[in-house]
Amino acid sequence: MKKGTIDKTFLGIVMALVFIGLITFTSASLGILAKSEVEFNNVLFSQFVLGFIGGLIALYIGYKIPYKIIRKYSLVLFILAIAATLLVFVPGVGLKFKGASRWISVFGYSFQPVELLKIGFIIYFSAWLSWAKTKVKNPLFSILPLIILIGAIAAILLKQPDTKSLILITTTALIMLFVSGAPIKHLAIFFGIAIVGFSILVYFTPYLRDRVETFINPQENSQTKSYQLQQSLIAIGSGGITGRGLGQSIQKFNYLPEPQGDSIFAVIGEEIGFIGSILIILLYLAFILRGYRIATKNAPDSFSKLLVIGFVTIITAQSYMNIASSIGVFPLTGVPLVFISHGGTALLLSLGVVGVILNISQYKSKTLEEKNISK
Repeated sequence: MKKGTIDKTFLGIVMALVFIGLITFTSASLGILAKSEVEFNNVLFSQFVLGFIGGLIALYIGYKIPYKIIRKYSLVLFILAIAATLLVFVPGVGLKFKGASRWISVFGYSFQPVELLKIGFIIYFSAWLSWAKTKVKNPLFSILPLIILIGAIAAILLKQPDTKSLILITTTALIMLFVSGAPIKHLAIFFGIAIVGFSILVYFTPYLRDRVETFINPQENSQTKSYQLQQSLIAIGSGGITGRGLGQSIQKFNYLPEPQGDSIFAVIGEEIGFIGSILIILLYLAFILRGYRIATKNAPDSFSKLLVIGFVTIITAQSYMNIASSIGVFPLTGVPLVFISHGGTALLLSLGVVGVILNISQYKSKTLEEKNISK
């Protein structure tokens, strides 16, 4: 199949998010500078050198790797991703912070291997669904494998614990299953099982129960459980329509927890206001719509289609989860804002994924006539 040019619109959307992210990240990080110049320099190096420059290299590599090679080694990549995620439990390798074991140390920098697990799962599940094809209408080839995969992932992530990533992976898997043609009733059954399972998890897990209670009653415990949400709402509310001005946030100094990380959207709302916040929300909307267009108009086969669907879904879902929790319409999750929040390795991997999508965007999906001829 002949290749055309990459989807420059999609690339433009991503680069707009990345450059806005670098600017707002630098501003948000001034809250760290007020406490420690050394830590400030470290986070800037991580974001700009490892994340941005390394990310551009990863984007080029992702663009150059034929997607069929990715499919060929899908199982190997998934197994390696699981192995990397299990390293968080290895003494001397895994890092523990605030009671959670989610990080490993890589050349002196902390890294969450769950980012690799998200990518590995999407690659493998895309390969599985494209192999099953019409068999996905049979629950033995759709719901059952998904339950097994999610069960294995849950066993690892809930031990860390990392419920938010489990929710993101499960949500993305359901979208991929729907796109592959699985019957709605099967999806409804799995969704019901997931809701029941999550409800039980919340009931028996104190920190999850606290977050749900905070979401339901945000005014209670404003200095303890609801502190982050209250400070986030103060920041966003004080920004008004146009914001205080770039670099002028007050809440990032000693008020917002992780202003350069989980709380960065609150800093954005305070500094560039409602207009700037809406612009970012619309950019993520454009990202997923353009990504889905690549999946339907350019992807030459079911694997590449599902791969793009999975990648753009999990990136957008995570970003909107961050935004929603910042404004109080979703329980606090602690997920970063993709392309914007602190996390050099996460930015690097996200841009690598974008490179894969751009590679697929060069193709033109087969017409019905071409498909019939190829059969």
